[in-house]
Amino acid sequence: MKLPNILTPKPFEKAARKIYISLVEQARQPGFYLFCGVPDTPDGRFDMIMLHAFLVLRRLKRDHDRTADLGQAVFDLMFADMDQNLREMGIGDIGVGLRIKAMASAFYGRISVYDEGLDGAQGKLSEALRRNLFRKTEPDSTQVSTIADYMGREAKRLDKLNVEDLIDGKVVFGPAPDVNEPETEEGNNG
Repeated sequence: MKLPNILTPKPFEKAARKIYISLVEQARQPGFYLFCGVPDTPDGRFDMIMLHAFLVLRRLKRDHDRTADLGQAVFDLMFADMDQNLREMGIGDIGVGLRIKAMASAFYGRISVYDEGLDGAQGKLSEALRRNLFRKTEPDSTQVSTIADYMGREAKRLDKLNVEDLIDGKVVFGPAPDVNEPETEEGNNG
């Protein structure tokens, strides 16, 4: 009897890793912090990753029958990475578990309100961004609307992605907002 190889990653795990790397790289783009006023703090970086994860998971949900395992793998990888980062910051085992639980709860809350905002409740999206992404800072309305517009643009971009590309882990985001680049529907990579 041959035992299954538990060390060999499943095909969707490789794609999830590629997707997660893409969304983290996008979340780290300087324009979000320099131009849009997102706090360049662990909380601000966490929220930018959550924002991009939300956009990707929202798209994967559209083809749930084919992408459920991939979506779960992206989610699991994201929180495993958060766990590792907290440990590297010196948080103990008990503290990590509590923080991860709080982060997951925060993420589920953001999913609900971000979804409503992208489905037409623009005021709700702006309010949620002020409360979650900007937290204790006071962004101006242009910064908030720039992020809200960016989210709408990227949701549309991801909606156009072929499900086969997603299953292969191919996710390409448009340019982050930048003081030197005006926002366009298609962006520079369109």
